[in-house]
Amino acid sequence: MKEQYITKEGMSELQQHLHTLKTVRRREIADAIHTAKEQGDLSENAEYSSAKDEQTRVEQEIAELESTLKNAQIIAKKKTDIIGIGNLVLLHCNGEEKEYHVVGSNEANPMIGKISNESPMGQALLGAKVGQTIHIPVPAGTKECTIKKIS
Repeated sequence: MKEQYITKEGMSELQQHLHTLKTVRRREIADAIHTAKEQGDLSENAEYSSAKDEQTRVEQEIAELESTLKNAQIIAKKKTDIIGIGNLVLLHCNGEEKEYHVVGSNEANPMIGKISNESPMGQALLGAKVGQTIHIPVPAGTKECTIKKIS
């Protein structure tokens, strides 16, 4: 598996989520399976099937998180003269200013301004400097933005 870039905060969130899955969710699912087994015939027991499906999903998620954490490379605080993973970037696009945080793909959440370094926007930002105009690929062509601040 390739190296996964992640912030300290993101690492902490993933570790907490993994802990919750291993302790709380596993117990809840085990209880649901036990309760369903007490109802008798398992071949026609929807609750049992649902609990077993959820158990499979949670175990897969646990395995993925463990692999991600094993291969995680914590992002150190970056310089602010060029954009790298971990930087906050203030962009001016189409008369509006927006701030984005360039993060690894596991932390990406564009709805809250966390942009993956692997996304088209993230790739356009990496290596750019304040004052530089970048061209971000969008479905309708390209979007032109100017970098106002890097922190």
